[in-house]
Parts: sequence; structure tokens; C-alpha cells
Amino acid sequence: MRTRVALALLLVVVAGAATWPAEGEETATEEVAVLETSMGKMTFRLFAAEAPLTTANFKQLVGEGFYDGLPFYRVVAGHVIQAGDGGENERATVQGEFGAHPHVTGAVGLARDADPDSGSTEIYICHAPRPHLDGRYAVFGLLVEGFEVLEAIGNVEVEEQWEGEVAFHKPVEPVIIQRAYLEKRTVPADRGALAAVNL
Repeated sequence: MRTRVALALLLVVVAGAATWPAEGEETATEEVAVLETSMGKMTFRLFAAEAPLTTANFKQLVGEGFYDGLPFYRVVAGHVIQAGDGGENERATVQGEFGAHPHVTGAVGLARDADPDSGSTEIYICHAPRPHLDGRYAVFGLLVEGFEVLEAIGNVEVEEQWEGEVAFHKPVEPVIIQRAYLEKRTVPADRGALAAVNL
């Protein structure tokens, strides 16, 4: 539990959206991540070029079915929704990759404790812009479909569970990641234009 408290405390202390291509627009094929939850489906673009270690770690976990059946155990409206196992495992950690992308609504990041290289399985999705987290956590993805699902999850009824001075806002009705998987999608070929939208 100590690790969960550290992860949550760091996220407490310390919007743009990508779009799919229009008809006739030059496109490319890209691998995206999909989370099928008990409240709907969310699809994320992955920033493999800017956060290669973090992205590779996440993709490996997804491939192993790590997130299947896990809940969003922490939901803080106007902040983040968070899932993982609190770092209470023997999983390898990831070297910190900070600063390439901002914490806009729908940004997907890797939580960590005080050690900048301690991120592992804990992921969070920003329910609102959180610029105070920029440069401190690795943003490795961005929501491109399912904003209504993110909004719905972020506003579920929660109960506060305190661990020391940190409140964990646990959904009264569990919100479960039923399945996480990777798939190929057609996206805009001009990554530069997309990056500008996210700044």
C-alpha cells in the first residue's frame, strides 16, 4: 500500500484531442491501444517515438493480458482515472521519459513513486488538463476515441478511502477494464500536424 500512496501523492501534489483522417487525406497505418471497459471503449494513440521504453513496457503488459479484469481503482473528477496494481509486484521498472507531450485531457501517463525511474504497471488517464504534471511523468499516449467514456468514468460516484494523508477515490460500483489490446488503425500521415494539435 505504501507504493500506491506514493504514486497517488505524487500525482496529487505535483484539450486537445487527436482526430482520425478526413476523406481523401493522406494516411498511414499505426498500432493503437484499446481499453474495453465496463462503461465503454476507449482508444489511444501511442507515442512510441517520444517514449519508446514506456510504450514498449505498456505494450508488453497489454500483450500478456495484464490489465484484463483490473479496475480503475482510483477516480478523481477533474484529475485522473488510474489503474494498475500499485507497483506491488516484481515487474521491471522503466527509465523515466518526461516532457515530450503535455498532460491534456485524455493524455495517458505512467505513474511512479519518488524515484523517476520507478514506473511499472500503474497507468493514469487525465480527466482534465493537468499542466502541473508536465515534465514529471511520462505521457505515452493520447485518447482519440471514447471521450464520452472517459467523462463518464471520471464522474462516477466514489467513496474516499484514506491511507495516511492520501485519499483514494474508489468507485462505489467497480469500473473494470474487461480487455486491453492492440490493433492497427489508419491515422493521419502528417504526425507534425497532429503534434501541433496536442500542444
